[in-house]
Order: sequence, then C-alpha cells, then structure tokens
Amino acid sequence: MSMRLRFALVSAGVFFVVAALALVAVYFVVQTSFQYRASVFTPDEIRVERDGYSLYSARYQDGYEIARGFALKTHLAYQTSVLSNLRTAGGVAVLAGTGLAFGIGWRTAGMVLRPLRNVTDTARRVAQSHNLSERIGYDGPQDEIKELTDVYDTMLGRLARSFDGQRRFVANASHELRTPLTINRTLVDVAVRRPDATEDVKRLGESLLLVNARHERLIDGLLALTEGEQAVLDRRPFDLADVAEHVLDQAAAEAAEREVTMHRLLDPAPTAGEAVLVERLVQNLVENAIRHNHAKGEVWVTTRRRADRVELVVANSGLQVPSYEIETIFEPFRRLHGDRLRSDRGSGLGLSIVRVITEAHDGTVTATPRDEGGLTISVELPVWSETS
Repeated sequence: MSMRLRFALVSAGVFFVVAALALVAVYFVVQTSFQYRASVFTPDEIRVERDGYSLYSARYQDGYEIARGFALKTHLAYQTSVLSNLRTAGGVAVLAGTGLAFGIGWRTAGMVLRPLRNVTDTARRVAQSHNLSERIGYDGPQDEIKELTDVYDTMLGRLARSFDGQRRFVANASHELRTPLTINRTLVDVAVRRPDATEDVKRLGESLLLVNARHERLIDGLLALTEGEQAVLDRRPFDLADVAEHVLDQAAAEAAEREVTMHRLLDPAPTAGEAVLVERLVQNLVENAIRHNHAKGEVWVTTRRRADRVELVVANSGLQVPSYEIETIFEPFRRLHGDRLRSDRGSGLGLSIVRVITEAHDGTVTATPRDEGGLTISVELPVWSETS
C-alpha cells in the first residue's frame, strides 16, 4: 500500500469517525428533546376549566384527555418521521463526506509527495544505469524535502568521486602488474627455447611459466571482479543459450583433455544486459565444472525460460561437497576442500565474479550439492521481451 493511499485512507477514516460521532450525538439530542415534549401530553393529572374554576382531574376522566391523546399520537408520529429522516440523511451525508475526504486526501498527498517521486525516479535511473553524475537538483523551499534532496545529491557526489578514484586505481594497477608479468613470461619463454638450454632449465622454465600464468589469471580475476562491481551496464537483448553454446564450444578442448563429457540442453532464454560480462559468468561456471571434476566425469549445462526469468544451470560430477561450505564458496579466494595448491584449478575468484555479474544484472545465483558428488549452480536473470 503506497504512502499516498495510506494518507487518503487515514483522512477518510478520521472524517468518518468524527462525522459518525457527531451524527450519533445529534440523534440523541433530538431524541431526548422529543421525549421531553411528549411528557407534556402525558401528565398524571390534567387541568380542566369549568364554570370559571380550574380543576385538576385524573387522566382519562373527561373529554379533554381525548384531545390530548390525539395530540400525543401526532407528536409521536412526527418524532418517528424526524428521527428516521435524520438517520437516513445523516448516514448518506457521512458516507458522502467520507468519500470527499478520501479524494481531498488523495490529491493533497499527491501534491506533497510529488517532489519525492522526482527523487525516486532519479534514484531509479542511477541504480539502473550506474550513472553517478546525475543529480536531483530540486529547486524548492527550504523544507524537509529540500534537505533530503540536498543530502542525496551530496551522497551521489561523494560516491562518484570514490568510484572514479577506484577506476583510476584499477587501471593503473592493471598496467603496473601486467607489464612485469608479460616481461617475465617473454624472458622465460626465450630462455626455455634456447638451443643450449638444459633439461633442468626447461623444467624450471615450465614451472615458472605455470606460476606466471597463475598470477596473470589472478590479476585478470581481480580486475573482472572490480569491473563487475562497477559495471555501467549497456542493457542490450541477447539469448543466453547462444552465449552458453559459444562458451561450451571454446571449452570442448579442455574438457576432452581432462576426459570430461559435456551435455548441453540449450533452450531459448532471452535476456538483456552486458553480453561480454555474461559470457565471463558462463565461462567461469563451465571452467569450474570441468576443473573441479574427476577423470571421465560429466558436466550438464541447461538454459531455459521460466515465466519472467531465464535460468542457466551448470551441474558437474566430482567430490562430495559438504552443505556447510555452500555458503562460503561465492566469497573471494575460497576453494572447496581446502585446495590452495592446485594452480590449474584457478585462483578462487571464479564464483565471486559470477555472483557480482549476476547481481549487476538484477539476477540471483544459488548452489546446491549433488547427492552423487559435485555441485549444481543455478543463475536466474530477468527475461527480455519486446515490451521490456
């Protein structure tokens, strides 16, 4: 129930209670007045003028009481009619006034809340576009709404400066970290390929290249994690099934090398967002499913549409996963089974990147252990249609 509707209902409710109490009070006052006047017509004794004298006789003693009885009946009929009309007209007036109070409350709340709607629209645009340069710029009297919008604009300004500083830092760190790794890889590769290189040198060079490759993947993962958290999404429609099929084709060689069989059931799943980031999401899930598997294992990849959501499901065989570890696998640098030595299985950032990219697309990601061993990870994203 919106604030505007609550305000209108409260206005109508207050008017209804006050008007109903006033109607009840008026009704009892009028009813009491009629009862007092009726007592005039029904005394215990009546006054009779006879032969110039005033006499008091008991009721129903002579013909004067007949006239008084007729007057009483007329009075009672009038009383009934007046009270009935008061109930009917008063009830209609209370209901009509309640409806009018609701309408006035609705219009008044709309006028009062109009600046807040502007604040909400601006906040929604910023949340959807991540454009922190936009401001509300409310130009109105110095009241509570003006104070709120000024605080909101100040907060957006600070957030924009903070994010700009982080972007510059990430860009500089990317350059500073990648450059020496690229030089190291080139130097080691040249040393290994020299004709006079001994077998010990070649083995050492291969080990250094593996370590260098692990560091490069770690840096790429950190950068992807940062970019996903600060992504300015250009929401364009695409089919999640096409992205999954492209990733599976690229991962086929690695799966064959590790003797992992991949099964795909890719139904159309239209969604919208940054296709490059979603491709990285699917790639991380598929690579995890292949690398955290055993020889002659299996991977199942499914895409489908469900009502207003599209779903990507990646399941794999492998070691049993304890249920208490499920809550932490989406945290950075967390690996299952305490694996921190196998560099070929990644840097521990894959699922963290998956969660960040999913949340940037207003989606959800969940993981459940399979009874036979391994994991089932489901990603749900908003569906895209022509009317979206």
